[in-house]
Amino acid sequence: MTLHAPEGFRGIFRADVLACAVYSEAAGVARIVPRAVAVPADEDDLATLVHWAAQTGHPLIPRGSGSSMAGGAIGDGVIVDLARFDQVGAVDAHRRTLTVGAAVLRDRLEAVANAAGLTFPVDPSSGAFATIGGMCATHAAGSRTVRYGPLRDWIVGVHGVFADGTQAWVRRGNPTPALPILERAASTLLPSVRGTSIDTLRHLGVRKESSGYALAPYHTSGDPIDLLLGSEGTLAFITAVEVRLTPRPGATAVLLAGFDTLETAAQAAVGLADHGASAVELLDRSFLEIAATDGATLPVTPSLEAVLLIEIEGVDAAAAQGEAERLAVWCRTAGATQVVLSTDASSREALWQLRHAASPILARLAPRWESLQLIEDGCVPPAHFATYVRGVRAALARARCRGVIFGHAGDAHAHVNLLADLTDPTWRARCEQVLTEVTALVAQLGGTVAGEHGDGRLRTPLLPQLWPSETLALFAAVKSTFDPDGILNPGVKVAAPGARPLEAMKVDPALAPLPATAREALDAITRERGWARHRLDLIPTAP
Repeated sequence: MTLHAPEGFRGIFRADVLACAVYSEAAGVARIVPRAVAVPADEDDLATLVHWAAQTGHPLIPRGSGSSMAGGAIGDGVIVDLARFDQVGAVDAHRRTLTVGAAVLRDRLEAVANAAGLTFPVDPSSGAFATIGGMCATHAAGSRTVRYGPLRDWIVGVHGVFADGTQAWVRRGNPTPALPILERAASTLLPSVRGTSIDTLRHLGVRKESSGYALAPYHTSGDPIDLLLGSEGTLAFITAVEVRLTPRPGATAVLLAGFDTLETAAQAAVGLADHGASAVELLDRSFLEIAATDGATLPVTPSLEAVLLIEIEGVDAAAAQGEAERLAVWCRTAGATQVVLSTDASSREALWQLRHAASPILARLAPRWESLQLIEDGCVPPAHFATYVRGVRAALARARCRGVIFGHAGDAHAHVNLLADLTDPTWRARCEQVLTEVTALVAQLGGTVAGEHGDGRLRTPLLPQLWPSETLALFAAVKSTFDPDGILNPGVKVAAPGARPLEAMKVDPALAPLPATAREALDAITRERGWARHRLDLIPTAP
């Protein structure tokens, strides 16, 4: 039965085949065709939609740009596109804060901050199309977490529309708003969390974490904002965010350090994080070879097994270069066989563009090879990073799969793109084998499968392998406290009965094809990195 807009809803509401098709996929591996798509006009309009969902039982799936990897932005329900929450406030120079709508892109926020001599240092490689609301939903990170810490340290407050339709700003350190949901959390949920050992609520030593609900920070702070950050739209809709800013660095320099073994590079990366680097990124040999075929090369010997891209900040150019020279010496003592120092702006920008283009370069290998984000967000305690990288390579080899390793090595956090040959009839079984083995490896090393991209529908079914049963019970308690009717992004954070990590994979040749107009639009978005484009603008208006 075709759904119709709720009474009094003022935004866009479409349930036609084309609209549902262009929202059936995001940047990850899955496809789920929704029941409808809604684009609310404002917070009150969103509250109308929430009330309707509670009455009818239709789930609501929040969505920003749809660049999420783990499947949290697709689902069997009504996709709620928050594109109209795009207001930008003025920088408060005294408090060093800025308030923006959830749909504002990270790079747009950064440009406003830069105009005031400030910066928002949380910088995922997707900053050109990642919304600040989506970043808060997944507890996104990026390259400079090494120096500046996690996203939650830079969020002052969020405005939420909750599952009962109530609305409020929730700010760190402020009195909790007098809303029934938040009062219930303070009176029943927080005592349960604080009655549990904090060591069961976190992965000790892990520098990045976006898996589960952030119970360890909540245990310490008692602030509900710590639960909302990283909750992937399962507890409330985040419609606006107040961020904290910091002065821009006076200058930066970049080092390229090449290593003859991937394990030596991994060990060095962790050390660099403790020696003042502001970013430490890893590119393995497989990535370098593929990038070279795409016309991108680095000023180092192509035969190297791995390269570290290292950023250094200073108060001025001389200070940045001096610090870079010190770290260059350190890299050689740590096993680097080649070190190249870059201080001019154009070469630095070219190097970072190559790093940020990793996923698009890999995507261009299709149709012979499909780049699949299955094990792409593992983060382990730094002492185990080399073991993790070695284990990932071994798992790929056992499954006879190609793979590319890159990412935030300074935080012991690696992105791994599995390259699947869809002409091989065993491709899916091989993918499942790698996912199973790498998940077991992460658990063995005390790490997390979601360093910065969230659990989504891909990883939520894996959480029993990574968290104690008492922690999983608390995750369920968090969900039922904030969303007792289960209407907000169900199946994320708390698994649906019988859920499996890999259901309908969008690259599966056996899937029924999407309408040609939708397929062309989605392929163009992937090819052009056009995630920020509004999906409904890419198809005809509703019939």
